[in-house]
Amino acid sequence: MHHSSRGVLGDDGSSYDRSMTIALTGTTGGIGGGVLAKLGGGHILIGRDASKLPTGHETRQAAYGDPQMATALEGVDTLFMVSGRESATRLDEHLAVVEAAKTAGVERIVYLSFLASAPDTIFTLGRQHWFTEEAIRASGLKFTFLRDSFYQDYLLYMVGEDGVIRGPGGSGRVSVVARDDVAEVAAEVLRSSRSGVHDGQAYDITGPEAITLAEAAEQISQASGVTVSYHDETEEEAYASRAQFNAPAFEVEGWVTSYQSFAAGEMSRVSDDVERIIGRKPITFGQYLTRNPQSYAHLVTR
Repeated sequence: MHHSSRGVLGDDGSSYDRSMTIALTGTTGGIGGGVLAKLGGGHILIGRDASKLPTGHETRQAAYGDPQMATALEGVDTLFMVSGRESATRLDEHLAVVEAAKTAGVERIVYLSFLASAPDTIFTLGRQHWFTEEAIRASGLKFTFLRDSFYQDYLLYMVGEDGVIRGPGGSGRVSVVARDDVAEVAAEVLRSSRSGVHDGQAYDITGPEAITLAEAAEQISQASGVTVSYHDETEEEAYASRAQFNAPAFEVEGWVTSYQSFAAGEMSRVSDDVERIIGRKPITFGQYLTRNPQSYAHLVTR
């Protein structure tokens, strides 16, 4: 990266105005890391452990909910806020980040939200996204909400040891989206944030089609050569089959209600927002499997 009279040139040759400072959270994860790769250099990375953040960038240490977050956000114009890791205190942590951004004088937040964001969405962990959006709106900061659908790669990890996807998802359809498409949308929104064209917008970031879990199982079988099927559990079966994991109650409830959200059609919306923002259609689940054979390698080697 080098400075020019115009501003800062990113590693990919794209130009950023030096007075436009973008801070990214979640860069050790799939979406945040993808966004950083597409944006190139010249940005501030914020994380709970600065030593684990990607090298070659300005890094600042602060976890969601930390008092030092306001200090870490000083001088930042636009904050890319990835939702925090799922925990019993995640909403409080989100609200603290919004408050810190306001205190630090941040101009806008680009928030990675959730497709079925609502105060009463069936997926319990999805409700936190709605309350976070409301807090951002109430803060008076400029904002863009990227409401993404269920990630395509997650479908592969719903397959049990016996080759069965189990859950109370009924025949509900899900507009699964590739993480890479989400990252590309986020990078484009951040890149053009100075223009204000995306301010005040809430985009639905979905794949080009909505599929059932039975169809997903069929496509995984075709791609991997391993027989994968879908078993539509009752709610009682769903809680019983997950008891073995000894996970916290909020997490188990989140797992089960994610399927129930599918069954109710909450995740079935197909939007053209991805194509409108990045100029091409998002990829289908079938295309994802073709391009990412490593995504189902764990099924083949069992």
